Amino acid sequence: MTEKPPNQAHPFISDDDKWGAVQRRDVAADGVFVYAVRSTGIYCRPSCAARRPRRENVEFHVSVEAAEHAGFRPCKRCRPQETPFAERHALAVAQACRLIESAEDSLALDDLAKAAGMSRFHFHRVFKASTGVTPRAYAAACRADRVREELLRSETVTEAIYESGFNSNGRFYAASSRILGMTPTTFRARGSGAEIRFALGECSLGTILVAASDKGICAILLGDDPDELLRDFQDRFANATLVAGDADFDRWVAHVVGFVEAPQLGLDLPLDVRGTAFQQRVWHALTEIPVGSTVSYAEVAERIGSPKAVRAVARACGANALAVAIPCHRVVRADGALSGYRWGIERKRVLLDREAT
Repeated sequence: MTEKPPNQAHPFISDDDKWGAVQRRDVAADGVFVYAVRSTGIYCRPSCAARRPRRENVEFHVSVEAAEHAGFRPCKRCRPQETPFAERHALAVAQACRLIESAEDSLALDDLAKAAGMSRFHFHRVFKASTGVTPRAYAAACRADRVREELLRSETVTEAIYESGFNSNGRFYAASSRILGMTPTTFRARGSGAEIRFALGECSLGTILVAASDKGICAILLGDDPDELLRDFQDRFANATLVAGDADFDRWVAHVVGFVEAPQLGLDLPLDVRGTAFQQRVWHALTEIPVGSTVSYAEVAERIGSPKAVRAVARACGANALAVAIPCHRVVRADGALSGYRWGIERKRVLLDREAT
């Protein structure tokens, strides 16, 4: 286990602070220090679930090495000398994600759990807690990515079906509309023939463009220049049939504008979220950030089980086409400062200020 060096950035400076963390079983103190019990000769993590010792028998050490040098042995319950559970879970989930992404055929839950060294039920629970989706849903998203790639690369739809891992035409066509949001033939034409309704409006953040397919809202774009928003929108759906919204669609636009002005109300409209499996993992994690809260890019990476993918998380935030509905504005730098926002830092500041009240 690699311990964090002592510093003044954490609240566990004095022995009283550390004892308070032990009494609370504070997981935030794990890795900052360990405590040793003189009467038993054992040292533990601050969060150890074992019975709390008497204060007069406790001493604190900055690392497991220091505790062992002083003659103490590790607790068999919390195993302070090993990688923390949360980190082990994150590594196991990241490995499972790589296995799913690289597998030609669907992997059984039992096989994934065995590779992670967990029971199937524990693995399923840990995977969903880390990524926000079940292993099956993640595998479906990966397969959807492969389907999209193969449809654009293969000579025929039939070839794409088998290259992407489906073992029958029937299974593919049963799932194709859900996976692609359109028929395979339409997708191969890069959206040609798909109908996308859209409308421009105004809100307190400037001009807003709202677009929807037959599946739901597929774009919410913000800006200062209506013509620029239209060009961005047209580039995104270059081969689709773009149709100006009617009176019914205007009600959807009004609903979206109302949500922008008062995020606490929620957006009770269907969404057509289009992206890679990784992007969808990130975007799903963003939707779980409560109104009025912020997280760092590193925290999002941890939540989806890819702690080293901080830059990829930032890119996924930048690729988000559903402003506010997928709240990438709630992601900030590790020091709390506002970082890049596709629709401008000032809009990000306004949104966060509005949600904080």
